[in-house]
Amino acid sequence: MADIRIHQIYKNKNIDGYRVLVDRLWPRGISKENAKLDDWWKDLTPSSALRKWFGHSEERYDAFKMHYIEELEQNRSLAIDCLASVKQSPLLLLYGAKSPTCNHAIVLQSFLKNL
Repeated sequence: MADIRIHQIYKNKNIDGYRVLVDRLWPRGISKENAKLDDWWKDLTPSSALRKWFGHSEERYDAFKMHYIEELEQNRSLAIDCLASVKQSPLLLLYGAKSPTCNHAIVLQSFLKNL
């Protein structure tokens, strides 16, 4: 699947595509009804320990990417299964992080595009 996009869930509520939440925790202030999700790929998100260590620190981002890719490699078959479940294009990976340039969805998007 080539058309994989990422969007912050707080800013992009009405974008067409297969909408998947890619956060381990539900985003604050977003109701399930308003999220209009097709799926929630909680098991493809960074582990709780890695997420807490990272803390969205730009100084740790490069190390975070490396560790997160290692986690994703361990779940490669799950990632393939998740992609196979997508019923329409584009695939929209929705995240709750504040930074559009320093978050796990960027890493996940790249990983999925290379499967």
